[in-house]
Amino acid sequence: MGRMSTIINANKRMKSFKLGIGIIFIIAISYILSISFNNLWQPDETRYAEISREMLVSRDWINPKFLGLRYFEKPSIGYWINNLSQWLFGHTNFAVHFGSTISISLITLTLYWLTVLLWNDKSLALTTAIIYSSCLLVYSIGTYAVLDPMFSLWITIAMYVFWKAAHLPKGWSKGLGYIILGIICGLGFMTKGFLALAIPFLSILPWTILQKRCQEIFLYGFLSIFGAIIISLPWIIAIANREPDFWYYFIWTEHFHRFASNTAQHKAPFWYYFPLLIAGTLPWTGLLPASLYHPWLQRKKQNEGFYLLSWVSMPLLLFSLSKGKLPTYILPCFSPLALLIAHYTTIANKVVLKINGFINLLFGLSCILVLATMLTPWNLFQNIIFSPNEKYKLLLGISGFVIWAVLGSLTVWKTSTWWYLAALCPLGIEILIGQSIPDKIIHAKQPQSFIRTVQPYLEKCQFIFSNNVGIAATLAWELKRSDISLFEHRGELAYGLSYADSYNRFICKENFSQWLHAHSKKNCSTALVLLLEEENESISFVLHPDQIYQSGRLVLLIYH
Repeated sequence: MGRMSTIINANKRMKSFKLGIGIIFIIAISYILSISFNNLWQPDETRYAEISREMLVSRDWINPKFLGLRYFEKPSIGYWINNLSQWLFGHTNFAVHFGSTISISLITLTLYWLTVLLWNDKSLALTTAIIYSSCLLVYSIGTYAVLDPMFSLWITIAMYVFWKAAHLPKGWSKGLGYIILGIICGLGFMTKGFLALAIPFLSILPWTILQKRCQEIFLYGFLSIFGAIIISLPWIIAIANREPDFWYYFIWTEHFHRFASNTAQHKAPFWYYFPLLIAGTLPWTGLLPASLYHPWLQRKKQNEGFYLLSWVSMPLLLFSLSKGKLPTYILPCFSPLALLIAHYTTIANKVVLKINGFINLLFGLSCILVLATMLTPWNLFQNIIFSPNEKYKLLLGISGFVIWAVLGSLTVWKTSTWWYLAALCPLGIEILIGQSIPDKIIHAKQPQSFIRTVQPYLEKCQFIFSNNVGIAATLAWELKRSDISLFEHRGELAYGLSYADSYNRFICKENFSQWLHAHSKKNCSTALVLLLEEENESISFVLHPDQIYQSGRLVLLIYH
């Protein structure tokens, strides 16, 4: 009888494992479809696409440049990863997105092995991979071309290496583990700065205090510092020789100013990340409170749970204290969250799993209601996002959330056997979101279609200006030229434009007529691409153009 029970349980585990592999495969397909067909968003995606393209074309791997101007906001490794994908796949949107998606894939694989290391359970490890890759915020950033997925990859690997090194016996193998930890942190530093050193240290601090291992961390920590210096010092010296003021700008503006200054960009209140954490954990939000509370209760008995809890809470606290905040910053918190949620599913009762299903059902229905009543041309709130001729886009958007609601209802109906289908709830919007974006948003945030339409006219122009850095980056990316200049607004390129050798890359509107008159004598054509505040905004501050093209808030003025 006992042998028969063991065989039945083994068959069930094998069946669940195969099903989990199938779910992971479906999630992977949704990622690939998204990065293959979605246009680039400005300003973030077009910025990183263009910086990497210029680095690859110029073969200057040390000094990042943006539109040919000095750009000191980030170090180089993130761009190197993008360089590799553009070298493999060409200067395409797929290549631009690929760096983020492959980073999320490697994080998922690291979490799989970390789960095996913590609990020696491959079935649970697969659950961790499913939960992480299906979280709404992870998917959103994993298909978005920014440096945060790469940075999160180094943090995840560093936390894996530390756990392994901390449990090795004293000797050369433990020392080597701490050196590798330092090398990984150094790579993170070369991706996004000093946070790669601060986050692992803060994350392990509560665990080391509880485990009374502070002396070990102090002794072996010097090896980690040595590893970080060895891997990053060549680039540190090279950029300092090439651009002596890089480190002043990077440390003062990108770290101190963004963290502590009252004039920091993207200011938000202390509590900003808490609702974002709840929403970003969908479709697993119903399991979040218990997944965080249970390891706290068991902190003295199950030290691995407290380790993960520290890894969630300390970076979250650090980012919450920062003056400048963006949703992408808390991506490193989702690696331990996935582990905690996955582990909790092994002890979760049916009621908690059913509540999670109800949350997904209500979320899907609520989004359907908002789309169908508040964002349509016939709504009573004057929030017209979809125009009357975009009913098919509205229908696609609604269909995506219908899929979410249906899968949520299935997890409520058969909670015990189908709770894991929650992982597929975001599938509809992941596949359909790119095709359901209203033209009103496309015109302002995805200018590639407009630029491709007017590209034959732009290619004949010797000078091209834009009043928006994101639009200028898109122009440079599409036209494969880095000499796009700024008109009226310097934006994030103000520092690069402050150099004497870049003074001619910006012109204010008061001087544009005079500049145009001077250059018209040289038989040069000039294009001015504007992003208007409103679609019907007046553009009378410039001379009457020879040609004008407008699509929504985007306007092209050509002067022969």
